[in-house]
Order: sequence, then structure tokens, then C-alpha cells
Amino acid sequence: MTPAPACRQTWLSQPHHDGSGRYVSNQTPRLGDAVDVLVRVPLEAQVDAVHVRTAPDGEATFAAARKVRTTAVDDWWRVTLTCHNPVTNYRFLLTGGPTKYAWLNGTGVHHRDVPDASDFRLVAHDAPPPAWAQGAVVYQIFPDRFARSSGAEKRQAPDWAIPAQWSDPVDISPKGVAHQLYGGDLDGITEHLDHLVDLGVDVVYMTPFFPARSNHRYDASSFEEIDPLLGGAPALRRLTKAAHDRGLKVMGDFTTNHTGNAHEWFVAATGPGGKSRPERDYYIWEDGTYVAWLGVPSLPKLNHLNAALRRRIFEDPKGVVRKWLGRSGGLDGWRVDVANMTGRWRDTDVNHDVARQMRDVMGRVAPDALLVGEHFHDYTPDMPGDGWHGVMNYAGFCKPAWTWLRQEPKNPRFLGAPVPLPLLEAGAVVDTMRDFTSRISWQSLVHSFNLVGSHDVPRIRTLVGADAVEAAAGLLFTFPSMPMLTYGDEIGMEGTFGEDGRRPMPWDENAWDADTLAVYRGLIGARRHSAALRHGGLRWVHAEGDAMVFLRETLDEVALVHVARAAHEPVVLETAHLAGIESGSALYGPAPKVGRRAVTLNASGPGVRIFTWRPTDNGPRHVRRRGR
Repeated sequence: MTPAPACRQTWLSQPHHDGSGRYVSNQTPRLGDAVDVLVRVPLEAQVDAVHVRTAPDGEATFAAARKVRTTAVDDWWRVTLTCHNPVTNYRFLLTGGPTKYAWLNGTGVHHRDVPDASDFRLVAHDAPPPAWAQGAVVYQIFPDRFARSSGAEKRQAPDWAIPAQWSDPVDISPKGVAHQLYGGDLDGITEHLDHLVDLGVDVVYMTPFFPARSNHRYDASSFEEIDPLLGGAPALRRLTKAAHDRGLKVMGDFTTNHTGNAHEWFVAATGPGGKSRPERDYYIWEDGTYVAWLGVPSLPKLNHLNAALRRRIFEDPKGVVRKWLGRSGGLDGWRVDVANMTGRWRDTDVNHDVARQMRDVMGRVAPDALLVGEHFHDYTPDMPGDGWHGVMNYAGFCKPAWTWLRQEPKNPRFLGAPVPLPLLEAGAVVDTMRDFTSRISWQSLVHSFNLVGSHDVPRIRTLVGADAVEAAAGLLFTFPSMPMLTYGDEIGMEGTFGEDGRRPMPWDENAWDADTLAVYRGLIGARRHSAALRHGGLRWVHAEGDAMVFLRETLDEVALVHVARAAHEPVVLETAHLAGIESGSALYGPAPKVGRRAVTLNASGPGVRIFTWRPTDNGPRHVRRRGR
């Protein structure tokens, strides 16, 4: 094998494996199942033997792979692994060529020993993610700011609220933040579901809809009802039914980490006789006072060491998790707020226990429901595969994308960081993404929300500028994940930070950016029409400076994606590694120049192109296996 090249443009000449269905025969194995894995090794690597190292019960063992197919440019090797443990880590040992010895793991080829952290993974946990979620596009809605039905006019604003007209600017003063109320409601969302269908999304994810004393409602005062300001439980049932009738799924937002200080449990814990009430131990107390999330007095932190609390939240049929997944609400899953801090305080850490319990309960009572945890930083230690099905992928996708695309001189400080984000070249960005994605299972990756913005951070249009929105959206909708956009991104809404970005959705189409809407519709449509974009693996081709190129592959379709943040020198690829590309067609954007020996990718400015084809020789199919 030749040493790993410094020039990333030669990635196509490197051995490749990922956890997708192209390379792994069973995406949701059970404990004890035998799973076939394939690895593609270019002939120029001169590999003469492949072994796979696993570590059942913590002890390393090796299995010899068998060469099962040779194409014009690749050898394909297959090995059968047994899911002896719930997580089976594996990596490939490649021998032959000048270096004699190399490992292939989730970050690529290494000519030295490396830790196990980036090994590939098979996971055989109970309650696997629902089939509907893979490849789905998620649309995030902040209920107070999306749409207001006529019924909202009859509702009186509560004492904490500062009423606002839909056309009023967002009040970012300390007094206005969290208290300015525009009056959007659930029936307003229902009335505009056709906009989401027209856009092509699959899932509606709403930030909290429980009663609270803020417009964001992360300070819930009850989990047993839906905020009357939003229309109550009947409005939620109307919304979920209307969404399901249109083929859309609906996810709610639940805060496992804390409640509001007006929550009925906290009122019981702090009222007359509160010290003797069972709810007292639902919260964490120190030196006679309660612990608040990040010191915010209105957000007392829940004590997940208390079995009664967890039983009330997760196990009780009338508890928040089960009740609103059933006929009471009709939800198809939960996004968990502050998932990374749940169950953690000083010397206590039951975070994984909480995640496993929630997944277990959902798997038993609503096996077709999805569970996604919010996580802003390094989520990889919290993703062993038996808790959250996926995470909101800020660290492994959003932040790296920003460091490539952000417009100078705009200097976002990511969630309180003391310095602005750097502006990096494509290679460093891809290295960052691979570092994160290599440390979780493929199953977890494809059931995570990738995003380039949310209700908590700046709007992508403001951050990257109008010209680069297509590049940002291109990355979002072509990566393996569940891409999530925030309401209004598709029409060019702006905002310099979280609260400023929570502007009311303008329903006058004259206020929409038609070009941006066309980009989002086009890219979501491309994803919908391409099995490779929804379910394919990820094989990097080129990442330097202003250009990224990668392949999404299934056995029967390959999608070549080229994203440019600016004009760049042509990227030239050998057609030998892209069998069948000469018969391909442009799915989005301009077609590349396809010659007999080379494919040339040009860019005169920011943008994205997607080119798909049916490969003429894409290696072996998986062997069909009978059940155990």
C-alpha cells in the first residue's frame, strides 16, 4: 500500500468502508446475529490480505476476510461478524504493498496503531430507530412565532406576557426576551401544513407546547396538559391528525433536565408542608435551596436519582412520555431538551440511565417513535447506541459547516465561546466532521438531526450571506442524517442570534426570497428522489480550500455531490473510479464535464451540484441470510 496521501483529492484510491447498507448487510441486528461486512480496496493499494479485528468481551480477536469480487479498479473483501455484545467494534487490518501494514477505521487509513475510539460499530440494542426516520427531512417550528389562527384572538394574554402584533419587531431587551408573546398557536400550524408538504419535508418538530411562563415554554408548569394559549390538547390532536393525513410525522420537545419554578411539582415541593411532600425529592437541593439549571432561578433542576420521579415521567401511562405519544397527543417521537446535562450534577451522573430508560419505555409502548437528544458539544461519549437514537448534531456538523461558510467579517461566538469561530479550509472542516462521526455508530449518525441553524443560534442566511445559502443548504440536504431546517430558513429569514432569529414567520409571500425558496425546494426534492442521498454511504473524494466533493452510494445508485463556497480551480477526477458516470444526469445544479478518462468540476462561485448515475460495476451484493 502506498502511504496515505497528503492531497485529499486522491481519496478515491484509498480503501473504504462505512456503516451503510452498501457495506453492512444488516442495519438493525439483534444480539447473536451474524452480519456480513464488505470493504472496498482499490487495486493500486496492493493489498494482499484483509483481517477484521473485533473485541468480544473486551479481548481482541481477528477474522480473515475473503476476496469475493474484483472489478476494474477495486478488490472487494467480505467477512462475517457475530454481534456477541450489544456493541461490536471492528476495524480492518490491511497487509501488503510497500508499507506492509495499515489499519482502516472511521477516520480513514493509518500506518500506525490507533485507539479504538474511531472503530466502526455494529449495534444490537433493543428498540432500534423507526424505519420512517432514516433520510427524513425535519422542519423545526417555534409555536409562538410560526402562525396564528383566528382562535388566538379570543385568548387573553397571561400576566407574564408582553403582547405583540405579528408585524412587531422582536424585543431583544432583557424585559422582552422570553416574555414577548405573538400568539402563534397549534391550529395556526395546522392551517399551514400544506406549505410544508409543498416544501417536501417529512417531519414537523415543535419546540415545547406545555403551559409555562415564557414564550419559549422550556419552563413548563405542567406536563399533563397542552398550553391553552396554543389551543390545548384538542388542538394538538387536530394537528397530529392533519399531519398524519398528509404523510407527515410530528415530534414534541420535552425537557428532562428541569421544570419551571411554576411547575405543579415544584409548587408542591416548596409550598406549605413541602419538605414532607414526595415532590420535594424530585429536585436537587443544596444548603437549603434548590439547584437551578445554569443558575437561572426559574428553571429548577430535576433529581434523576429519585426512582419515583423517573417512574412518573417515563413509566406512568399518564406520564409525559407515554401520554402524548398515545391517543392523547398522537406524537411520533420526542426531542429531549438539554439531554447532555440531564441526570448530571457534581458527583452524580445517571445521564445514560435516563436515556436508556426513556428509550426502553418508548420501545415498549411506541416502537415506531423516534428519540433525539439535544447536545451542543462532544456528544460521542453519550451515544453508545442504547439511549438516544440520535442527537442534534451541532458539534459534528453545524459548527464545522459554519467554520467553512461563515461570511467575514461576521464573527459568531458559538454558545458563549470567548473567541469567534475560525474560518477554515475544506480539508480541516472534513477532518472535524470525520472525527465526530467516526466515534458513533452509523445507525446513530443517520438518525441524528444535522443542522446549520436552529431557534438557539444565528440564522444561516445572516451568518453566511445570501450568496452562500445554497452551499449551506447543499451540505445539509446531501449528508447522511436527518437534515433539520428552522421555520423560515426556506424563505430567507434572518437573525443575528437566537432570540433575534425567532421572528414571526411572514405569510405574505411578497416578503419571501423566491430564489432561496427555490433552492430549498430543489434540494429537498433531489433528496426525496434519490435513494443514494436518503440511504447511501459517505465516501469522501476531495476536500481542499473552497471545494468539497463526496459520493453517496447504494448498490444501485451513486450520487456525486460538489459543494463550493467560492470559485475554485477545477477538480479533476479519474472516471475509472466512477464506473457508469458517463450515463449519469444532473439531479441538481449544472452537470460536471464528463470525459472518457476524467470528470472535471468547476465553480464560478458558491453553489452545489448533484449528479447521479447507476453504477455499471459496483461490487458484490450481500448474501441473503435466514433468521437465527
